[in-house]
Amino acid sequence: MIKVLHVITGLERGGAEMMLHKLLGRLPRDLITNEVVSLTDEGSVAAWIRELGVPVYALGARRGVPDPRAVTRLIRRLRTSRPQIVQTWMYHADLIGGLAAKLAGSIPVAWNIRQSELDPVHSKRLTIWTAKICARLSHRIPTRIVCCSEAAARIHREMGYAGDKLVIIPNGFDVESFRPDSGVRISVRTELGIGQNHPVIGLVARFDPQKDHRTFVDAASILGARLPLARFVLCGDGVTWENQELARWIDNAGIRDRVYLLGRRDDVARLLNAFDVATLSSAYGEGFPNVVGEAMACGVPCVVTDVGDSAWIVGDTGRVVPIRDPKALADGWFALVETGNQARQALGALARARIVEQFELEAIAGRYAKLYCELAQDAAEVNAQVDRRAWP
Repeated sequence: MIKVLHVITGLERGGAEMMLHKLLGRLPRDLITNEVVSLTDEGSVAAWIRELGVPVYALGARRGVPDPRAVTRLIRRLRTSRPQIVQTWMYHADLIGGLAAKLAGSIPVAWNIRQSELDPVHSKRLTIWTAKICARLSHRIPTRIVCCSEAAARIHREMGYAGDKLVIIPNGFDVESFRPDSGVRISVRTELGIGQNHPVIGLVARFDPQKDHRTFVDAASILGARLPLARFVLCGDGVTWENQELARWIDNAGIRDRVYLLGRRDDVARLLNAFDVATLSSAYGEGFPNVVGEAMACGVPCVVTDVGDSAWIVGDTGRVVPIRDPKALADGWFALVETGNQARQALGALARARIVEQFELEAIAGRYAKLYCELAQDAAEVNAQVDRRAWP
């Protein structure tokens, strides 16, 4: 039995946190046991992980503040838990988890990189410096560096990360939870008061400069002038009418009566089924955006900006447009709406087939399991060499 201890910065809901939760539910339990350590607090995802029977520990480090004590606390946890492998998630956990694993007894470490480029304007300075430090340490600390996307691997290799350690394992999708459902489509639209004949463009993303809601709103204004029946449904943290900045953009665009701001939702699969077109308007930083694959698994074609691996995920089942270009984004939406229901549904079926064939969660979990087996074997061989060595 292989024991893996996962170290993550925090457990509030986000792409990396949700992927960790999904992975823990699919790794073979007869082969691998897991434990999770959050460097900060537990967050909402901790309860879901515990429901899988996986222990969760929080070290209580303050967010955004370097805390050397986190390394000490993690070393204690590692010596108590005695894992064979440490899997870290995101830059801060890569750095702290990697150092702690080294100091606790040179435990094999797999880093996990979850985004592509770091924007010098919007990315936090501490995050940028942490990534640069990790680039230098990558040649000595981790045994493998897992990248969730081709773009992330390429960009981090250019940043100076150890290229011979990089492996690409994309995110996986639960194609049973995310699947087409015409009945749900009708019920969600009824709940929102949207007619069945209204084209619905949807965006699932927290309010963050990375997601570029401003471009989405500007594109919605352009499309609304061409298609007055078009409706725009947005959800995610901070995506509410109480968000004065977002509300002002929408009011200035003159489309308040066509926009639905739903805030955080726990029924994303239901909402996706109500969309005719799903979109991603991000301007930077995306690695392998989950929501694109989830929409495609629901049979919804996507229009995405060319960030991270969005283009790779979509393939030829949707449209890819330049970043920060509202007209191009609106043109992409218009093209999919105007193609008609039958053609759009056929495209959605191709989108789902692409996710099932290339990104199904069970297969992705199998790739992680294979990686852990390889690392455990390497660790066993090193330990055997140490045992055989004739010490003076």
